[in-house]
Amino acid sequence: RFLKEVKNDHRGWSFSLISAFILSALQMSLPLYGAHKGELRFMELARTTAIAQFVLVLLAFAALINAFVTSDFSVLSVVLNSHSDKPLLYKVSGAWGNHEGSLLLWVLILTLFGAMVATFGRNLPPQLRARTLAIQGMIAFGFIAFMLFTSNPFERVLLPPANGQGLNPLLQDPGLAFHPPFLYFGYVGLSISFSFAVAALIEGKVDAAWARWVRPWTLAAWCGLSIGIGLGSWWAYYELGWGGFWFWDPVENASFIPWLFATALLHSAIVVEKRDALKSWTILLAILAFSMSLLGTFLVRSGVLTSVHAFATDPERGVFILLLLIIAIGGSLTLYTIRAPNLQSGGLFRPISREGGLLLNNLFLSVAALTVLLGTLYPLFLDVMDAGKVSVGAPYFNATFGPLMVPILGAMVVGPLLSWKRGELLSVISALWFVGLAALGATAITLIYSGVEGILPALGVGAAVWIIIGSLMELAYRAKLFRSSPHDTWRRLLQTPRAVYGMTIAHLGVGVLLAGIIGTTAFKTESIQNMNIGDSVRVSNYTFTLDRVEALKGPNYIAERAVFIIKEGVNLIASVNAERRRYPVERDVTTEAGIHSSWRGDLYAVIGEGNQATGWTARLYKNPLTPWIWFGTIIMAIGGMVSLTDRRLRIGAPAKRKGFSSSAPRAVAGAK
Repeated sequence: RFLKEVKNDHRGWSFSLISAFILSALQMSLPLYGAHKGELRFMELARTTAIAQFVLVLLAFAALINAFVTSDFSVLSVVLNSHSDKPLLYKVSGAWGNHEGSLLLWVLILTLFGAMVATFGRNLPPQLRARTLAIQGMIAFGFIAFMLFTSNPFERVLLPPANGQGLNPLLQDPGLAFHPPFLYFGYVGLSISFSFAVAALIEGKVDAAWARWVRPWTLAAWCGLSIGIGLGSWWAYYELGWGGFWFWDPVENASFIPWLFATALLHSAIVVEKRDALKSWTILLAILAFSMSLLGTFLVRSGVLTSVHAFATDPERGVFILLLLIIAIGGSLTLYTIRAPNLQSGGLFRPISREGGLLLNNLFLSVAALTVLLGTLYPLFLDVMDAGKVSVGAPYFNATFGPLMVPILGAMVVGPLLSWKRGELLSVISALWFVGLAALGATAITLIYSGVEGILPALGVGAAVWIIIGSLMELAYRAKLFRSSPHDTWRRLLQTPRAVYGMTIAHLGVGVLLAGIIGTTAFKTESIQNMNIGDSVRVSNYTFTLDRVEALKGPNYIAERAVFIIKEGVNLIASVNAERRRYPVERDVTTEAGIHSSWRGDLYAVIGEGNQATGWTARLYKNPLTPWIWFGTIIMAIGGMVSLTDRRLRIGAPAKRKGFSSSAPRAVAGAK
């Protein structure tokens, strides 16, 4: 009956958001009381309200999607962000390509994580589950209030126009269609880690079981955030036509900073689970990771930034989010200050140990995140204080962030081979002689190829080889490859936990990603010139010939398509199409790069303004190893997903295996 009544009246879907708002108020209050008093019926209320809240928000989100797909111009957000001529994919993605709709997606994923904990967290202690879901309810309460009072996605238009104003052409792209859902899955997914951390502070208890429960949720969010950042980088590479993959844009940084803290959190939680150490530090990382997500939300929606990524420019909305930011971050850090000293760690360890390697990883990742945060906020702070405008760009980030990654890259290979509590560094280094030799060889070959001025890129290539081969070597030591019978090696591989395979795959992805970054940034060849039809330009060892320029009509745009013929010597390599699109409804122009990809890299062409009489501006690039950036990101995410399939990260305690130990330190000792 309810669905029938609201089918043609979107006020009904606002009512579903109001109902979710009321449920969030119940979820954040009564379960906390029940956990404090030991009342199971009140604690159980957290589970039912979390699931019901998700269902209500899902209904509202489905209604918004329907309004965009059917071009219902009685809804203001549809009028401002859609058009009847848009392809279906961009009608759907237009639902979250604006402030109001993206905020509803934000809340949907927030309630989704709460519902998943309520559904799959039945093995959690009732008090911890109730408190965790109550904190999640508090976050939902704040953001649903923000949506209802300042950003209602179902705001009506009294006199609906015949058509809408369309969507920003830069957002009409497959990469940007899927980028926000994955990014939000990571952004908002970190809220569960935050809720677990605050719940643990309230209880005053952090143990190995807590770490085992929090890791899979953090890992799921980390996978989503990795894919989201990768999609955004891929979109910027081929859509903006500048030949780069990362600009250190403040909004890019706003997603990268939580990723760095989440990566540190994943490694720190391992120490809590295995050694009962770093408890308060792990709690702090969980708070900081989600706090940086909230800060990113503030930057995107407050109007302090002008960016294609930014959604809102209304200062009142910025004040509302700032208030939420102060309450969430200030309240959690205050609670941490009060309760963290009582979290006693039981596991002692020496600096040279696996715990020490993970702690080193944590410290440098955290400092790197804070360095990026400083470079992002410093210009904004000066602007707010009316102290002048300062631009902090790639030179600052490359000079500060890059060196901080060096110890992390070394620890990624050495750390997993160290034993817990006390390790023997010399034994591990001697066991890695082949990895070191391969890295030095790659450095030398690159140095010969690039010349004396290429020492830093050569070292970067050596570091990538160090990580790739070192990651595989760690797995080989576990299986006693070439040091045991094939049958025994195969048995060890079968008995190796999936989380170990996931770690190996993720670290391998980092090496592939690093190789792509080094190749693209250090060995790029670029040529910018005016070209007429028939002109040829040599870029490195390739020849680009402008074959023709033709008119093209798309579903909601008109375009000029330039066809470039690419040859290597006399051999035809590829024909690529570069477009300059004009969107009449939005009155905007975009570029579509023509790219030929192979395992060696990309051949990249962009066409600019021009005509038959004067020619066209053309930007031509040879970008070595660029596809490795996207492959590396995918491999990293796959590694995280493989780890998620490890049963030990879902239920119970890890069982001890009989017959052999899979620990790498013993394998290294045996090799020695």
